[in-house]
Amino acid sequence: MGEIMLTLLVVAVAIGFLSVVTVQQGTVAVITVFGRYRRVMRPGLNFKIPVIEQIQSRVSYQNRSMELKFQAISQDQANVYFTAMLLYSVMNEESITIQNVAFKFMDDRSFMQALIRSVEGAVRAFVATKKQAEILLLRSEIIHHVKEQLDVQLETWGYHLLDLQINDINFDEDILKSMSRVVASNNLKAAAENEGIALLITKTKAAEAEGNAIKIAAEAERTAAQMRGQGVALFREEVARGMVVAAREMETANLNASFILFSMWTDAIKHFAETGKGNTIFLDGSANNYQRTMQQLMSTMQGFGGTNPEKPNDA
Repeated sequence: MGEIMLTLLVVAVAIGFLSVVTVQQGTVAVITVFGRYRRVMRPGLNFKIPVIEQIQSRVSYQNRSMELKFQAISQDQANVYFTAMLLYSVMNEESITIQNVAFKFMDDRSFMQALIRSVEGAVRAFVATKKQAEILLLRSEIIHHVKEQLDVQLETWGYHLLDLQINDINFDEDILKSMSRVVASNNLKAAAENEGIALLITKTKAAEAEGNAIKIAAEAERTAAQMRGQGVALFREEVARGMVVAAREMETANLNASFILFSMWTDAIKHFAETGKGNTIFLDGSANNYQRTMQQLMSTMQGFGGTNPEKPNDA
């Protein structure tokens, strides 16, 4: 009796041990009964029917990544080499999604092969429509095209493509050299254009500055000429006024007006002689010329309101 009880106890412990299932966080356990899907066990402590229920697989819904390296051919027959990082995960924890993940493929190796070939095919189809000079500028467009092509297909497998990072795009050595020459020539062209624009701006500014300087000089010369003219006019006005006053005083003193005119004329001759710098002045000292000069001066005095030269003078 004791042996039977012991045997039953051992069997009960074994059954209890076989019934307990622990599922790790971030994973689920797929349970089958005689090979057919039965249910999903969530993370934590779970129980199953020993022998009848079996754990077919454990599915992780955490993010997974892989690195891809593959080759594509552009529209102009250039070889393009890609290095990419693929980030994907199980779409959700629903039962139908877990079934697709567990049973769509024979094993993970088959799924990985299908995923890699799908990504490579989408990239190659896009690159085949572009020229090699355009591809370096279309990194984001390539990623968008791949996600657009694969999202629906991956959902039927129970997965979701989170991200595709194209880390490197490379070409054959000959193409790289030709691209370098194109870049260098474009840089030289841009530098020449910039130098031409700079030279044009410099010459334009210099011409503007020269024009402004000429304009300022002309304005200054005009102002100076006006001031010189005004000075000469004022000088002549003062001389004329002085001559009129002197003539009137001589008239009041009963002196002949020609006396002051003669004095001014001789002073002028003296001034020419003292201040002249190598100039030669020719004077006609004859009596007729002197008389004619006096008559011209007296006419000028009369024009400024001075004494009438024809008026008899008692002096």
